Amino acid sequence: MPTRLPLAEFYDELVTTQRAIFSNHIGWRQITGAAKFATRLLLRGQTNFVTSMLKMNSVYRADLLLGDHARPVDYETPLPPAPDALKATSGRSLYVHASRGRAGRAIDAATERFVDETRMGALP
Repeated sequence: MPTRLPLAEFYDELVTTQRAIFSNHIGWRQITGAAKFATRLLLRGQTNFVTSMLKMNSVYRADLLLGDHARPVDYETPLPPAPDALKATSGRSLYVHASRGRAGRAIDAATERFVDETRMGALP
């Protein structure tokens, strides 16, 4: 959703809100549950969750978010067509993003044929 705030102020508010939620709504019960969850992950060698919790203040900062926002986009999601361009004539028209076929996937021809034949609502 677009915001009316200047981008820097938006990210500052976002970080402030997240910190308020973290500090006001995380009680001992949630901390205990998170500690148990983190322990299970660590025993399996998965450290991302614990690392993110320990580095929250050094990573989740408005200036870093603003810097990320300024970077070029590698995988931009296309905007949906204008409302008057949509026609509800088939189930496929209800999807916001049209299928790109094989160009969007790295699968062989036989698998692509199987997917097309077994797709729900496939047109004859």
